[in-house]
Amino acid sequence: MTLLAVDPVLRIVPPSPSGEPEDKGSDDASLVAGLRAMEPWAMPALVERYGGHVRRVLIRVLDARDAEAADVFQEVVVRAWEGIDDLKEAGALKPWLTQIAIFTARGVIRRRRRQRWLSFFDTLPEPKVSWAGPDMQEAAGCVYRVFGRMPVDERIPFALRMLEGMDLEATAAACSMSVATVRRRLVKAERRFFKLARQYDALQPWLESR
Repeated sequence: MTLLAVDPVLRIVPPSPSGEPEDKGSDDASLVAGLRAMEPWAMPALVERYGGHVRRVLIRVLDARDAEAADVFQEVVVRAWEGIDDLKEAGALKPWLTQIAIFTARGVIRRRRRQRWLSFFDTLPEPKVSWAGPDMQEAAGCVYRVFGRMPVDERIPFALRMLEGMDLEATAAACSMSVATVRRRLVKAERRFFKLARQYDALQPWLESR
């Protein structure tokens, strides 16, 4: 799966000046300190270190084909930049960024639901990825169409567990829920997902293998 381009994000801050010591931002503590001090090298360093993780989370929640994905990625980075003083422990930078990504993506999905944009999931073109054959592309498209029909508070933790492979604790932290709440929603989401998935012929071989 092709990762989203970082250009929209890199334009919001100047590139790291040449000649900066190589140990700048070499760990999360110094990176967070640089962000709080608004050092010019800090934002590019944040994107380089955790941009891929944030993109993967957004891809799992929004779909790789999402036309707004690059804008949402930029919004996540801006929120992190503006809210860095809210981060209590530098060692929690990655899960904190995950929370921001989930919160931002959830807002996007809810806004679309209010505007009934999610109904277009059934008419989106199939994913086009060079490494996947036609059957896999069709199945991937069906999976995201199923996700589009699920309640957002079930869809997000289920996507993180199923596609991103997060454990329960990480999923709960990312969604700002208790582990017990996530566990209950995962049970409901799994039932709903498989019930909806049975309506798509392209997913039948996968369901049978389960």
